Amino acid sequence: MISWNQAFAANPLIAILRGLTPERAVETASVLFDAGFRIVEVPLNSPRPLESISAIAETFGDRMVVGAGTVLTADAARAVVTAGGRLIVAPNLDAEVGEAARDAGAAWCPGVVTPTEAFLALRLGAAALKVFPAEMVPPPAVAALRAVLPPEATVIVVGGITPDTMAGYRAAGAQGFGLGSALFKPDYDLDMVLGRARQFRAALKEMREP
Repeated sequence: MISWNQAFAANPLIAILRGLTPERAVETASVLFDAGFRIVEVPLNSPRPLESISAIAETFGDRMVVGAGTVLTADAARAVVTAGGRLIVAPNLDAEVGEAARDAGAAWCPGVVTPTEAFLALRLGAAALKVFPAEMVPPPAVAALRAVLPPEATVIVVGGITPDTMAGYRAAGAQGFGLGSALFKPDYDLDMVLGRARQFRAALKEMREP
């Protein structure tokens, strides 16, 4: 079974599938998998999110890491893991959510903006730092944060990310990106999702090449 670290190393682009329905869960995950994605997040304010997580985990659980976003309580974190999720993503920093995620063996990625929040999240066992919302934290601010963080800390930028904005954040020290509406909306058909996924992958490849 692919681990969080293996999935992130293979592709540090996280698909945020806000609004996904269980009826479209497996086919959408399949398109993303074929496009090279290895991490999928279903926000809990989506329709019947635990059903979608369960369906994706059952089909792709050994090849992808699936989890939930907008996880605001410890009970919600535990429910996600029970459904097959292995990633707990939050817009905020909540120690109880982090404890529940770690106790259940899931990777915890809390939202942070300030150095105080970032260092506290690391002390509490965060697998990665979700810098959110990126609209409030431009690349120079990420660079300043990155300069004081431990080298081993993983920084993921989320919020309004497009293929064109990734390079600036990558140069500032961000290792990964959470991709929302620029990748997926409920009214996008599978061809649209595939095309957008390929655009992000192409942008990532361009940044990685010397």
